[in-house]
Amino acid sequence: MTDTSGKTHTTDPSGATGTTHTTDPAAAAAAPAWLGAVRLSVVIPTHDDAHRIGPTLDAFRAHLDAHLGPGPGDWELVVADDASTDDTAALVEAAAADEPRIRLVRSPHHHGKGAALRAGVLACAGERVLLADAGLRTPPAELEHLEQALGPEAPGSGNDSGIDSGIDGGTDRGNHGGNDSGGERATAALGRSGNRLVRALGIPGIPGFRADTCGFALFDGDRARAAFGASVLDGPAIDAEVLRWVRRQGWHVAEVPVSRTRTRTQKPPAGPGPRPRRTTAPGDRRRALAELFRLNAGGLAVAAVFLALSAYVFHGLWADLDGRYLADALQDQNQWEWFVGVATDNITHLRNPLFTTAQGMPDGVNLMANATMLGLTVPLIPVTLLFGETVTFALVLTLGMAASAWTWYWLIRRRLVQSRWAAAAGGALAAFAPPMVSHANGHPNFVVLFMLPLIIDRALRLCEGRNIVRDGVLLGLFATYQIFLGEEPLLIAALGMLLFSLAYLLVDRRRALAAAQPLGLGLVIAAGVCVPLLIYPLYWQFFGPQSYHSVLHGDNAGNSPRALVEYAARSLFGDAETAGRLSLNTTEQNAFYGWPLLALGAIVCVWMWRRRLVRALAITGGVALALSLGPWVPVPRTDVVLPGPWRLMVKLPLFESVIEGRVAMVCAPALGVLLALALDRIVRMRTRELRTLGLLAVAAALIPVLPLPLAVRERAPVPAFITSGAWKGYVKDGEALVPVPLPDPGQADALHWQVEADFGFRLAGGYFNGPWGPDRIGIYGATPRHLSNLLRDVRYGQQPPEITPQWRDQARRDLEFWKAGAVVLPFQDRGIELRDMISELLGREPQKVEDVWVWRVGPGQV
Repeated sequence: MTDTSGKTHTTDPSGATGTTHTTDPAAAAAAPAWLGAVRLSVVIPTHDDAHRIGPTLDAFRAHLDAHLGPGPGDWELVVADDASTDDTAALVEAAAADEPRIRLVRSPHHHGKGAALRAGVLACAGERVLLADAGLRTPPAELEHLEQALGPEAPGSGNDSGIDSGIDGGTDRGNHGGNDSGGERATAALGRSGNRLVRALGIPGIPGFRADTCGFALFDGDRARAAFGASVLDGPAIDAEVLRWVRRQGWHVAEVPVSRTRTRTQKPPAGPGPRPRRTTAPGDRRRALAELFRLNAGGLAVAAVFLALSAYVFHGLWADLDGRYLADALQDQNQWEWFVGVATDNITHLRNPLFTTAQGMPDGVNLMANATMLGLTVPLIPVTLLFGETVTFALVLTLGMAASAWTWYWLIRRRLVQSRWAAAAGGALAAFAPPMVSHANGHPNFVVLFMLPLIIDRALRLCEGRNIVRDGVLLGLFATYQIFLGEEPLLIAALGMLLFSLAYLLVDRRRALAAAQPLGLGLVIAAGVCVPLLIYPLYWQFFGPQSYHSVLHGDNAGNSPRALVEYAARSLFGDAETAGRLSLNTTEQNAFYGWPLLALGAIVCVWMWRRRLVRALAITGGVALALSLGPWVPVPRTDVVLPGPWRLMVKLPLFESVIEGRVAMVCAPALGVLLALALDRIVRMRTRELRTLGLLAVAAALIPVLPLPLAVRERAPVPAFITSGAWKGYVKDGEALVPVPLPDPGQADALHWQVEADFGFRLAGGYFNGPWGPDRIGIYGATPRHLSNLLRDVRYGQQPPEITPQWRDQARRDLEFWKAGAVVLPFQDRGIELRDMISELLGREPQKVEDVWVWRVGPGQV
């Protein structure tokens, strides 16, 4: 085998890696003979270390003889020299002449620390491999603590490597870990400043660990050779590469705090006066950062692809943010931009972010009980102030969809597959599946789902039981943040995780029960974190002003069975008319995976049925699809209606407000995982024909559901009466503006007026979730009144009634209830009928101001 440093590695028949020799004939002739397998190999990379290599070899030789024994099979020291230009190699050769267990592996060309480490590890033969540095920053005596962490088990049994946690200037062990149950301690990776910069750039060496270096580390020998053999970096960032590779194999890594010496052997100065050698040169740090970027280039490329795909989906909106509106958003874009604006207005004016009277006068709106996504609208206040609500809306959708795809990719790549692009395909399907694209028309809370994979990963860490307190606390914080992004998506995701847990209990009872205790304890800790943070917001949501108990969605909120196998309106093979007949509306096309994709999922399940994960996913997806059909399931092409499994949940707290068709969205990540597993196996098939056939099958399933850009239309202009500020002369402080017709779920352009007026006036009516009736049942919009119903009926076709004194009296009472300051009628269809009727109701003619008719109706005016 030849590595990137140009050296060839040989192995003996037993499988142990033997002597590394160079491709240079002269150097090969001088290469030391392999001594056979040993208990411990110590690998020390060097480059121009003649000033310190002698004391280092003496210290290790003395300690290893005392600790392991003087026999030829007890230990070996492998010095991997990276083409030193001083006497390093000569000093090592002199030491090897006196002690045959000291071996030199020399590269004819200078490549870097990574190349030297790789050559040394692949040349060694130890059952365990200790990595050390030529400067002896960590004393050899600290080996004992790494051995305790690695444990007495046979190689590959669990604790596979121990990483030093160096504390410059002394020892700091306390109660921290050297075993599975201990706490994790930090370590320096590239020097403190370098490590901080790496962290700031978001490029950790190993997920879940603070260590980024193998400066003093003990490995199982075979796994060390496998890890370094798989490495490609030649510089100092090989530490991060190896540790990340180890973690991706599912091998446990234990961090162990060890002491480090304060003094370091210094290189003699090249000129007059003492000039100590820098332990970490700026050039090394720059190279490490460059290599880390290279190491993560694949992940960055995946992120760029996701961002490009998301920009493609929303490019129609970005083309003209001021004049375009998502055509299939109904009134949801107006509503969500209003949510962005009201959060900004409340925070900048130091008002309660959970409540407003900006619309729904006089009762107001319980913002916590609406999908306001305070977790994003509040942090993005600077963006809103600088660029406006529409920019924030488009940014949240675009970046949120890409970020969701990336975190699904990260979870799949980290835990399930080796192929980066297989994981990327799975992440893309999870985030860009037809239901998600449908909700992208105006439901950011069902698009921005990047926290869900992080929550799932943290729950899986709890199942492993390594650091229950830390993982429980983080799970609680993650769940709390998700509450402020979207409660219903979290509830549906929790249902999906519960289904998966029960399914896994069926397919692997032993492991499921073993995970139950640490998971249960972690959930208790997570709840302990969530409750103090959420008790007030949730109290406000469920018991505060304008709270409600459940939301009425009607009897047809479940998916039609046909909707599972048809295509969504914005899928490549989609038909808008068919999708429209089978869904509540264009934003609620909650299934529509298409029969080829479902067929592919079924085939993958049959193909990989032996994997417990696949069986659990199959059960989870099947149950989720069944639940999404609703409490009553019509049999297509018949008059037969069957009871559905959702009947068991329709009255449960919280679930009574869920649109049951949305439960099918659980299948998006399930199908994404199945797709990634299939592709990961397909690309590793040895037969070219089978690979081609498998890839063609995947393409045939995915192409029909590729997303199309979201349709846009011209946005209705805001009346000049609003944009010019003329409204200020008609609506006083504390009064409401009454648009005709009043804003409601069917027409909410007036919310955009209010946004454009910087929330200078309040609105009667509105589009939000609020209570209705003595039972406080949740409805969309403000509680209707006689005048609001009349204005809407006439606007959309009905003839005005005969105006009687009773109608005039009712109009007066409704206007007083709204605390109206002015009634505003923009020029519109049936404007004459509306103007004449309102004039008759109010007993006077309006004023024409700019492009509207205005009736002043404040106190003393009606």
